[in-house]
Amino acid sequence: MSHPPCILITGCSSGIGYHTAKLFAQRGWRVFASCRRAEDVARLKAEGLESLQLDVTDSASIHSALQTVLAQTGGRLDALFNNAGFGQPGAVEDIHRQAMREQFETNLFGPWELTNAVLPVMRAQGHGRIIYNSSILGFAAMRWRGAYNASKFAMEGMCDTLRQELHGTGIFVSLVEPGPIESRFRPNALQRFLQNVDVTGSVHREEYEAQLVRLKKEGHAAPFTLPATAVGEAVWQAVSASRPRARYRVTKPTKVFWVLRRVLSTRAFDWALRKAV
Repeated sequence: MSHPPCILITGCSSGIGYHTAKLFAQRGWRVFASCRRAEDVARLKAEGLESLQLDVTDSASIHSALQTVLAQTGGRLDALFNNAGFGQPGAVEDIHRQAMREQFETNLFGPWELTNAVLPVMRAQGHGRIIYNSSILGFAAMRWRGAYNASKFAMEGMCDTLRQELHGTGIFVSLVEPGPIESRFRPNALQRFLQNVDVTGSVHREEYEAQLVRLKKEGHAAPFTLPATAVGEAVWQAVSASRPRARYRVTKPTKVFWVLRRVLSTRAFDWALRKAV
C-alpha cells in the first residue's frame, strides 16, 4: 500500500505556517502542523489537521515532537518547512543581548537543531526536502530591523552551506524569501518592540514614533502585500520540483530588491533601502 508524502511544518498557529499546512493537506499530503502553544494545537486539531506541540526554542520539545511524527509515519519524513519565527524591531544600539538571544533562538538555532535531527532520517531514506522561511531582509538589510536582519542573513549563510554539504544525497535545501505578507507578523513585532526597546529614552525616538504608527496600522502596512498562500505556493514548488531552486522570491519588493542588490553599488543600494523604509 502506498502512503501519502508527509511534511512537518513549524509555526502553524496562524499566517504562513497555517495556510501552508492547509494547502498541503488539500493536495493530499500528510501534514504535521506544529505550534508552540497547546491551545493552538487543539484549535488546529478541531479543524481536522494533524497537529502537535513543538517549541523551537526548547531542545526537548524539538526531539519529542520529531519522535512523535516518526512514530506516526513509520520513520519517514519527506519534507520539513522551518517556518516558525518572529521579528524584533529596534535600532542595533537599542537591542540588548537577551533580546538578540531570543531572536536567534527562534529564527536560527531552533531550525538548525530541528534540521540536524531530521537529516539522519532523510539520509537513511535517500531523499528529502528542507525549506526555510527567510525574508527579503535575509539579503537586504533595512533600518530598525537589525536583530531580524542578522538572524535571516545567518539563516541564508547556513542554508547555502548546507546545500553544498548535501549535494548528491537526494536531500535538497531551499529558501523562501517573502516580502510583505498578510500575517500576524506586525502585531507580534509590536509586542516585542514595546517589551525590549526603551522608546522614550532612545536617540531614535522620533523615528520610532513613525515605526509605531506602522506597527499599529490596521490592514496592509506596505504596498504589494500578498496573502500567506503565496508563500505556501512557493513551498509547494520547492517540494514538488524535480530540481528545486535554492531561492524562491515571493512578492514584487523581494524580486525588485534582489535585482537592485546585484546591479547597484553599495552606496546606491543603501540609499534605495533607506527610501524603502
